[in-house]
Amino acid sequence: MQWHAMTVDVEDYFHVSAFENSISPEQWGTLSPRVGDNTHKLIDIFNDKNIKATFFTLGWVAQHCPDVIKRIVSDGHELASHGTNHRRATLMTPDEFRADVAESKDRLEQLAGQAIQGYRAPSFSINTSNEWVYDVLKELDFTYSSSTYPIEHDLYGVPEWPRFAFEHHSGLLEIPIPTLSKKGKNVGIGGGGDFRLFPYWLSKRRIEQYIATEQQPYSFYFHPWEIDPGQPRISDAPLKSKFRHYVNLARMQPKLERLIDDFAWTSMQEAYQPLLQGRK
Repeated sequence: MQWHAMTVDVEDYFHVSAFENSISPEQWGTLSPRVGDNTHKLIDIFNDKNIKATFFTLGWVAQHCPDVIKRIVSDGHELASHGTNHRRATLMTPDEFRADVAESKDRLEQLAGQAIQGYRAPSFSINTSNEWVYDVLKELDFTYSSSTYPIEHDLYGVPEWPRFAFEHHSGLLEIPIPTLSKKGKNVGIGGGGDFRLFPYWLSKRRIEQYIATEQQPYSFYFHPWEIDPGQPRISDAPLKSKFRHYVNLARMQPKLERLIDDFAWTSMQEAYQPLLQGRK
């Protein structure tokens, strides 16, 4: 049996980059968090299905929903970092990035009582302009990152970067979001909005094709707000952002449960164990 990685980027609906011009961090404290209840619901689903997952979690969530952090760990899932305030790595200096990630790591480790090994940059914001990020992550004792998506996208993506796990010269292992290569172009199949937008049969077929042709573990990503169709609507957000964020929210949970049933899932640490073993 080949195991694949189920991953969750633990952030609230008002943290997403698509709404950063509509909701400022100064406003977050005036909004009612929904990420706690949504993440508990996901953990219930994973536990009922008897799978493990990796939760790339914001330090902000650790501060405001510490019970979620403790439950992720107590229920046997992997806890990893998503930075502190969902600020894209491309918008920070090395010193700002170091402070952001160090704060997140410390908050998570204090609550979890264990070392945090994995990191995912908000909005996959590692590219050719900021490869120094890997050196900082290595300095902070991370062993792997899953922060690149080798596709063409208006918000992120480095299509020419490797499609499969590779060791950066810093010594850090980077595990890209999965893609299919079609006619010389990479097609994203890793989850998120595409999974909500396209019919389930198409997503399943693409995942099966990836597994069969690439002989690599597959990893899937999504967010707790994606199973929350009742979340508040951000009325002044750009139309494209609203479409991407709200499309088919009501269909996400049933599709997710079908996905869990159709493949064998575990954490990043377990799925990529041969590559991660012995790293420090």
